[in-house]
Amino acid sequence: QVQLVESGGGLVQPGGSLRLSCVVSRSIFSINHMGWYRQAPGKQREPVAIITSGGTTNYSDFVKGRFTISRDNAKNTVYLEMDKVKPADTAVYYCYVAYPFISWGQGIQVTVSS
Repeated sequence: QVQLVESGGGLVQPGGSLRLSCVVSRSIFSINHMGWYRQAPGKQREPVAIITSGGTTNYSDFVKGRFTISRDNAKNTVYLEMDKVKPADTAVYYCYVAYPFISWGQGIQVTVSS
């Protein structure tokens, strides 16, 4: 069983930055893809950013140019660098990994507010 643990969430002011981390309990070297989703209150979970085994990245339009996904295979960790955050980015953020079987983290709250 694979475990994922997110960290780095919290309260940030509009226009600020935050970096989320997700540590996976096994090697991520042979993944198919991994990334981040988010779920705001009253809304469905939606994809934010994905990184493939080859390092290709994809972003949802609402975060393009502001968020950056990366991973460190040596640390079994995927990151989400969030810049120029907006109140609309407030949500619970979930990381996932697809080996191809998919595992999810428990989620971490990000609140953007002044």
